[in-house]
Amino acid sequence: MTASASYFTKEKYAELEKELEHLKTVRRKEVAENLEYAKSLGDLSENAEYHEAREMQANIEDRIQKLEVLLQSAVIMKPHHSEVADIGSVVTVERSGGQEQRAYNLVSSEESNISKGKLSVDSPLGQAMLGKKKGETFTAKTPGGAVEYLVTDIA
Repeated sequence: MTASASYFTKEKYAELEKELEHLKTVRRKEVAENLEYAKSLGDLSENAEYHEAREMQANIEDRIQKLEVLLQSAVIMKPHHSEVADIGSVVTVERSGGQEQRAYNLVSSEESNISKGKLSVDSPLGQAMLGKKKGETFTAKTPGGAVEYLVTDIA
């Protein structure tokens, strides 16, 4: 399985490392204890606690594997100033016909959080924004139709 680079801020990288450590040390132990308890209840074929614990174990192991792959291929973004919208840039845009400006920090999909202004470069708006310069207009396809934006600043 080849992994492409995953871009994270230093804070997000540390958060993912902490989650991985918690899953490996605390959650694995809790699930193992739940499995042992469920086994002690008897017949495993009709033992709901056992099946639930096995499912939880599989979910935790899947998450651990995903986090390990993400962290191995991680590139930590440093704030940078660029003339062009790219991952790590803070891009201020104005919707065509509108007067309100919004600033978006372009980040990876793992780190996106639109309520905090962190927009995934994999989103339709993020994709449309990539490579644009201050003063350029672009069109983003949204569920409500195409919307035109003007890049007013890149930091």
